[in-house]
Amino acid sequence: MTLPPISTLHLFGPEREALTDLLADLVDDDWYQPTVCEGWNVHDVALHLLGGDIGLLSGGRDRFRGSPAVPVPPDLSDWNTLVRWIDTRNAVWVDATRRTSPVLLCELLVFTGQHMAAWLPEVDMDAPGIPVSWAGPDPAPTWLHIAREYTERWIHQQHIRDAVGRPGFTEPQWLHPVLDTFARALPYTLRDRRRPTGTTVELRITGPAGGSWRVRKDDDTWAFTDADSSVDTVITIDEDTAWRGFTRGLDIDTIRARTRVEGDREIGDAVIHMVTIIA
Repeated sequence: MTLPPISTLHLFGPEREALTDLLADLVDDDWYQPTVCEGWNVHDVALHLLGGDIGLLSGGRDRFRGSPAVPVPPDLSDWNTLVRWIDTRNAVWVDATRRTSPVLLCELLVFTGQHMAAWLPEVDMDAPGIPVSWAGPDPAPTWLHIAREYTERWIHQQHIRDAVGRPGFTEPQWLHPVLDTFARALPYTLRDRRRPTGTTVELRITGPAGGSWRVRKDDDTWAFTDADSSVDTVITIDEDTAWRGFTRGLDIDTIRARTRVEGDREIGDAVIHMVTIIA
């Protein structure tokens, strides 16, 4: 079974509006509050979001593959190589743009947000795209790549909200697509877990934005299933712990303490360790 695509195009504009409204309301000290992103304050995270827009517009819309002076590693299929390359690139961007004032940064986020909103509806969401590495090494459908980009923006807005003590942007219409996107990592997360054919695992995320997702072992692969059959293992986790845990915003012991596993403990622990960011 293939789950239906996740539609996120309609969320980019409102998410950006909520972000720029949030940033416009900050006082000077707020901009330099530390965030859960190690070494980055609110200003740095906002710069990172600007860099995400510029990267997507330059690479996706303009087909710009980067300056020859900054070569891309020849093989990004290795997870550790990919993480190091992306972390270095992100750090270089933030360090180079820290001279940007909060006022100008907000103006630039509005500008790039408008260009994103104009470009995204022109994209063929069913076309093969780049891999979403935490969901598998093969090219992913473009809708999943774009959904991943939405989760990136939503997560970092939450990091800013947490840092400055503002209420979360967690209503179901914003958070459920994030959790649905993250759940697409389940088959790849379990890829090395050898179990009898037919073994079924269910992830239940509780809360208004939650849901449930089932995967079944078929020969050598795990795949999503909607079969109304018995479930061998159920992992239940609340929505706040889910998004924070899957993005490494909580330590494993905290995630484990907040999660209930019924059935195969090894399978449950694999899901508890699931990562849906490149880190």
